[in-house]
Amino acid sequence: MAAETRSQGEITRAAGPDPAARHVATGTLVTLILGGLTAMPPLSMDMYLPALPEVTDALHAPAATIQLTLTACLLGMALGQLVVGPMSDKWGRRRPLLIGLLVYVLATAICAFAPTAALLVAFRLVQGLAGAAAIVIARAVVRDLYDGVEMARFFSTLMLISGVAPIVAPLIGGQVLRLTDWRGIFVVLTVIGVALTLLVWRRLPETLAPGDRHGGGVGEALRTMRGLLADRVFTGYMVAGGFAFAALFAYISASPFVIQEIYGASPQTFSLLFGVNSVGLIVVGQINGKLLVGRVSLDKALAFGLTVITVAATALLLMTTGVFGDVGLAPIAVGLFVLMSAMGLAMPNTNALALMRTKHAAGSASALLGTSSFLIGAVASPLVGVAGERTAVPMAVVQLACALAAVGCFVGLCRPWQHTTHEPRTVKDRETDR
Repeated sequence: MAAETRSQGEITRAAGPDPAARHVATGTLVTLILGGLTAMPPLSMDMYLPALPEVTDALHAPAATIQLTLTACLLGMALGQLVVGPMSDKWGRRRPLLIGLLVYVLATAICAFAPTAALLVAFRLVQGLAGAAAIVIARAVVRDLYDGVEMARFFSTLMLISGVAPIVAPLIGGQVLRLTDWRGIFVVLTVIGVALTLLVWRRLPETLAPGDRHGGGVGEALRTMRGLLADRVFTGYMVAGGFAFAALFAYISASPFVIQEIYGASPQTFSLLFGVNSVGLIVVGQINGKLLVGRVSLDKALAFGLTVITVAATALLLMTTGVFGDVGLAPIAVGLFVLMSAMGLAMPNTNALALMRTKHAAGSASALLGTSSFLIGAVASPLVGVAGERTAVPMAVVQLACALAAVGCFVGLCRPWQHTTHEPRTVKDRETDR
């Protein structure tokens, strides 16, 4: 039997559900729409980051409570993907996506008027649950249209587009705070959500043909996910990517307090530094997609990225614990820049390597990838603030622990040296053999 996956040295593209879908794969507008969908997490998170200290004062709540607004949104995005992913395999990509975007817009508008921290946390959870549709379905659409190395290249292209969001979002957030208070940030997010909903409705066609959809209900979805999780290598890439994302999210949730409260930077300076770090992620992501993919195995690129993340996290821990004395903001900023940049190797390659193993259930596989990342990130977020707002040590500890866990999963579960020539067989292949 011919395996569904192809070797990493081949540059191929999936046939897609029909000729129209193949044409969609080359469309610039569709690429931009998918990039906008994958930008939903950084837009929802990063635009809000410069306002965290202000929200703490305005709602008279401790910093740990306000950080829960990030955790709630992240948790919602994690759990929502488990529902939306199988739905998209059953009903197609468009309908669940449009419903999710509409609910996202409503929840974001309500956040703008939340009178208490508890209500803000609650509707950030709803916002995350609805926004999950954008994340999981964007990845599933890519899997519908591409395969093999071409899929890895396209994920790197999406990183270029969606990577602009972490640069622009804090800058917009910082400028919005000059004109109004933190509630205005949610108004801007609502407008962005409306615009993206209209684009999807008008311009994003269905990419999953009726013949490729699953007719089963919850039971079949659970069996599909169980089969995916039984694949040791798929699970290894999934969890390694989740821990790498958690190291990134530890930075996202802690950096507003570390840079502004501990080192005394303004919201605008924080936004600038955050944007510079995001440029590093984008540049490395493009190096991965344009230069490395097809020349270097995805496993080798991923291994190098995880190694750099671990080294950067170690350096940050040594600096924040005072091993080198009072180092100031500049060395800390350099360490964070290196860590963020290396994510450009870790994130697209873990997604591509995992999705290469499953063509038959891209929605469910995408849901598991996203859920693991967001759940691990949701756990990491509150840990960075356990020692209060006056030390950056917890951030560095969490980042290093997550980096080491990612390396451990990659080495212990993926065992890349066992499949250096050909891609591993998929879950579907093993089911067919039985």
